[in-house]
Amino acid sequence: MTDLAAGRSAAPTFAELYTPKILTVLREGYGLAQLRADAVAGLTVAIVALPLSMAIAIASGATPAQGLYTAIAGGFMVSLLGGSRFQIGGPAGAFIVLVAATVAEHGMDGLILATFLSGLMLAAVGWLRLGTFIKFIPFPVTVGFTAGIAVIIFASQVKELFGLTLANEPGALLEKAPALWAARDTLTPAAPALALATVGVILGLRRWRPRWPGMLIAVCLAAAATALLDLPVATIGTKFGGIPSTLPAPHLPTLSWDKVVDVLPAAVSFTLLGAIESLLSAVVADGMTGRRHRSNCELVAQGAANVASSLFGGFCVTGTIARTATNVRSGAHGPVAGMLHAAFLMLFILVAAPLAAWIPLAALAGVLAVVAWNMVERPAIAALLRSGWGEATVLGATFLLTVFRDLTEAIVVGFALGSVLFIRRMSRATAVALHTPLVGQDEADGARPRESYDEGAASDPEVVVYRITGALFFGAAASIGSVLDRIQDGRRTLILDLSAAPFLDSTGANMLEGLAHGARKRGTALWIAGASEEIRAMLAAHGLQAPLVRQAATVEEALAGSRSGGVVDG
Repeated sequence: MTDLAAGRSAAPTFAELYTPKILTVLREGYGLAQLRADAVAGLTVAIVALPLSMAIAIASGATPAQGLYTAIAGGFMVSLLGGSRFQIGGPAGAFIVLVAATVAEHGMDGLILATFLSGLMLAAVGWLRLGTFIKFIPFPVTVGFTAGIAVIIFASQVKELFGLTLANEPGALLEKAPALWAARDTLTPAAPALALATVGVILGLRRWRPRWPGMLIAVCLAAAATALLDLPVATIGTKFGGIPSTLPAPHLPTLSWDKVVDVLPAAVSFTLLGAIESLLSAVVADGMTGRRHRSNCELVAQGAANVASSLFGGFCVTGTIARTATNVRSGAHGPVAGMLHAAFLMLFILVAAPLAAWIPLAALAGVLAVVAWNMVERPAIAALLRSGWGEATVLGATFLLTVFRDLTEAIVVGFALGSVLFIRRMSRATAVALHTPLVGQDEADGARPRESYDEGAASDPEVVVYRITGALFFGAAASIGSVLDRIQDGRRTLILDLSAAPFLDSTGANMLEGLAHGARKRGTALWIAGASEEIRAMLAAHGLQAPLVRQAATVEEALAGSRSGGVVDG
């Protein structure tokens, strides 16, 4: 059996593709030492997730309790069923824009229904094994929309950062900025002071005590200062009445056909962004640990998590990069850490819910300001800007559309621009070269590998040999076809060397079919040399077989066959 056949027979089975990682971990052996490591990591992540979940929920137009419900129900399901050992699920800053827009347009019931539908879609994407295609989102697109989301998150927190009073805060940035400026006289001095202190504590602890839970410590200090000094700032208690001390009873969202149709675009947006964020987070965890996640299994788990979150009144769940990285750095052994993180958050609700009423909104806004700053991938942006106008255009278009238009539109346009850029580069990389030396720049003999020189091929006026270098796909087929049509006139034999063509799509095959029929009418024999098995299969599917086309393993065999008039199907 060949290596290729062995590789095909070793393809993972359905059960292997969709087995949750927790079963893999348990099969390896799970004891007290592993449980201790997961418990420490789960507690550490819960401490980080506690203020973040509430802050993200408030910024999204939901209640802090809904943020905790999302982290508990969704986070537990992500770890229980997921295809990553270390993924931590919960509310994410990337969703703030979409969630807030959905609440504004469809209300809280619409948000919960959209989350429920998104869960079903994510599970379907996973079952259909489409998760592997998420990786084809171009890197400049992910960097651009992440940076755009960061700008929108910060803009959404300006009101709380300065303690401003607005009767109705616009959602669009171009409308929001004038409204915030008009409300500048309502500034509450204690709010920016608390926000700056919160940011200062977080950044200070990150530098001098990086293992301490900076966000939780900063929020607790701000809450203590607010209670002891009776500061005149908005708190969770004054705005939301605190948070409940228990989870609500699970129930299905309100279902009606009209409502489903109304929220379907939002559900699709949640699905697209959720899949991208979750798999990016899983890839980050893989890079930190050397493990490999199961992308489609992970999407099925994300779907189940979103359904579970909606049943408890929560909203969108996704894999969270910062919390997942914290989980890895805290020494987690497997998915039990993520399940314990949800349990610790549940314990907080049961025990310490009344204390949350003193948390000032300005402090949570400071937390989100730090999150927004961290979301901007500054080294990646600098590298993309240095890479050339193509990457810079995709990055800039995605960023601007995210900030000033719509996140879904930004991803679609960015993906389209990235695809066009790829097609352009691939078409330029695909070329036709004559198999004879051409005058070019001087080079040392060892500068590059050279093919053997065939005097017979160069001197025979009836035979021409051309090599196609690069992928022969729809972006290059038209230009290559026009070149080949011109060069075959007056020749008895045309040999196409496809040994340097790694890929042939149906458009390229169709172009070669037309070339073959044209050559046959002119009495020119067409030979194809060096084609891979995959390319031969595509040629056969388009009828490019003997006697229309003759094939050989090498150019030398094709030359020998053309001179003898024989057929050499190598």
